[in-house]
Amino acid sequence: MNTIAFAGLGSMGLPMAKNLLAAGHRVRGIDLNPAALATLAAAGAEPAADVVAAARGAEVLILMVVNAAQAEQVLFDHGALQALEEGGIVCLMATCPPAAVERIAARVTAAGRRFVDAPVSGGTAGASAGSLTIMAACERATFDALQPVFGAMGQRIFHVGERAGQGATVKTVNQLLCGVHIAVVAEAFALAAKVGVDLEVLLEIMGGSAASSWMLKDRGPRMLQAAPEVSSAVDIFVKDLGIVLEAGRDAQAALPIAALAHQFFLATSGRGDGRADDSQVIRSYYALNGAAAHA
Repeated sequence: MNTIAFAGLGSMGLPMAKNLLAAGHRVRGIDLNPAALATLAAAGAEPAADVVAAARGAEVLILMVVNAAQAEQVLFDHGALQALEEGGIVCLMATCPPAAVERIAARVTAAGRRFVDAPVSGGTAGASAGSLTIMAACERATFDALQPVFGAMGQRIFHVGERAGQGATVKTVNQLLCGVHIAVVAEAFALAAKVGVDLEVLLEIMGGSAASSWMLKDRGPRMLQAAPEVSSAVDIFVKDLGIVLEAGRDAQAALPIAALAHQFFLATSGRGDGRADDSQVIRSYYALNGAAAHA
């Protein structure tokens, strides 16, 4: 049993924190949303008056915040890092640029705490089910020590390296592939729609062919809906593909296909559809081609 301070009780963070409670860990929530804190408290979390109180005496501080800036705010501006016990573990699980993760790690280790770069994949469904993929970069001993914590939140748990930034890089590659896959499915569907092909039939054919992918099977049906339930928003990929391109610049690696996919998500958001399901990037292709769905 660990005492865990958990910062970031959003659509993924809250179910992750609940799963830690269900596994028997002591959890203290950190969030600006009082409703999220109350929900976690109702599940058995220990109350904390503020960030410092939540982190004081904890062995682990998990950061499932929106971005690196929020992680820095919790750690350094609000005092969570200094409140965490000496030798305690800061576990950054949000999607952040690798270079930013390295900078945060340097400040954490300089303060006498351990740092784990451990972004996740699996979305809200994986967070709720405790089936996330966790990509952790840290010293092996620290990774081993966190197994009871990781096991409460995920099923596919990988040690991807010893150096901070390596976990973020693996997540960056994941988001590159996901974003490009969604965009190219939209492009293919838009071509078929332009000439009047029934997209339901197209989806059935492609789903059973060598052209199939997980994203085609998952996002394809939602592309056929005018306003599908939001599983992951367009703006998530505006952010994440932006991180991909930033990582590419830092590594001096050309990522032209990712850049083009990013432009389509950005255009979709710019027209006011940023909160729509990410499958609706297809609207940008329809707008570009002067076509509409024929499904």
